[in-house]
Amino acid sequence: EVRLVESGGDLVQAGGSLRLSCAATGFFFDGSYAMGWFRQAPGKEREGVACFTGSDGETYYTDSVKGRFTIASDNAENTLYLQMNSLKPEDTAEYFCAAENVQGGSWFVPCTSPSFRSWGQGTQVTVSS
Repeated sequence: EVRLVESGGDLVQAGGSLRLSCAATGFFFDGSYAMGWFRQAPGKEREGVACFTGSDGETYYTDSVKGRFTIASDNAENTLYLQMNSLKPEDTAEYFCAAENVQGGSWFVPCTSPSFRSWGQGTQVTVSS
């Protein structure tokens, strides 16, 4: 059974940094799963923030976080990270980790909610102005 557990959310001032972690169990980071970070603010739809979208290590970042956020993985620890720098109040949201089985080989998964079937419970990030 795939299980994803996020951590690292906090209240931070604008301009600050946070690193979110997503500990995964039930599968290995061996190229058989696409992984990504999503966020949902109150009254808004869930949006893809940063994802590993392809078997060649391609990444996707939504425009509003480019240059500030970095997605990374520690395959030995089966953990996905999201380093968030220069945080802005508009980054305030519940952040979710997601995974989708791509069964290895050559693959592409868009960074969209319907593309991922396994989700964590979320971690809250609040950025004060």
